[in-house]
Amino acid sequence: MKSMTPEIHSFADVQATAIGAGTRIWQYCVVLAGARIGQDCNICSHCFVENDVVIGDRVTVKNGVQLWDGVRLENDVFIGPNVTFTNDVYPRSRVYPDRFMETIVGAGASVGAGATLLPGLSIGKGAMIGAGAVVTGSIPPNSIAVGNPARVIGYAGTGDQRLFSKEGEGLEGKRLEKTSVDDINAAAGVNCFDLPKFRDARGSLSVGEFADAVPFSVARYFLVYDVPSTEIRGEHAHRICHQFLIAVHGSLSVVVDDGQRRDEFLLDRPTKGLHLAPLTWGIQYKYSKDAVLLVFASHAYDPEDYIRDYDEFLEVIRETQ
Repeated sequence: MKSMTPEIHSFADVQATAIGAGTRIWQYCVVLAGARIGQDCNICSHCFVENDVVIGDRVTVKNGVQLWDGVRLENDVFIGPNVTFTNDVYPRSRVYPDRFMETIVGAGASVGAGATLLPGLSIGKGAMIGAGAVVTGSIPPNSIAVGNPARVIGYAGTGDQRLFSKEGEGLEGKRLEKTSVDDINAAAGVNCFDLPKFRDARGSLSVGEFADAVPFSVARYFLVYDVPSTEIRGEHAHRICHQFLIAVHGSLSVVVDDGQRRDEFLLDRPTKGLHLAPLTWGIQYKYSKDAVLLVFASHAYDPEDYIRDYDEFLEVIRETQ
């Protein structure tokens, strides 16, 4: 049976009273009076929690972590041993800002051992920060970031990158081969297309007729190029606009998310097409230096059609269901 009161070790100095049921605070921890801690948390030994700190439910804070004013840990967060939080960009002895910067770690995110987080950042929900990473900028939801400075190298829950048919598997001369959602078990609203390729001594040609290859009427197109390999693009969904993506040169990875399932696709030749239906969260990253991404869109540009906040996207999905 879950304890209705927090369990505080006799060797801990806990001045706070806003501590949820079932939370355990181990020996040699110091928790100041203004801190707020939720239910079923585990604050391991030798941790320090300052006044203006908010910790959600079911949070684990491993040994040797200091949570300074402005730190916000949402539900189900994991903080590894000796993670370093900061809250002042220009720290000086006995010089204090009017208000310390907030650092927010989103629900379900994990921060690996020995990582350092600069102040004023947000770690997105479900993100994973690798051990020893130095986080100098905000990290998107569900992403995996490592290194110094921390860079996104993947997305949680996507598994291995999904591939299209291999080059040269008899596609030359065919009109179109569509790999259906059922075949690849991808996120809803995502379709993959192997576009035909024709090759002779004069070179190669890939073609797609709009009535077949692109499953919507095209209102505009745009090209994305000269993207540094460390940059992430997209990170949004559309309410009504369809998109069709082709890497006409180089390569990049595309993460798609329907609110229930997340997948990652590698676009690495102009005979691959990826259709994203409305209400599909899309991210493009891992651009090669020479990458050129061609995108066909079903509607003219409308800023009101964009959903740029992942939580809002999930709420829209719930409403539509």
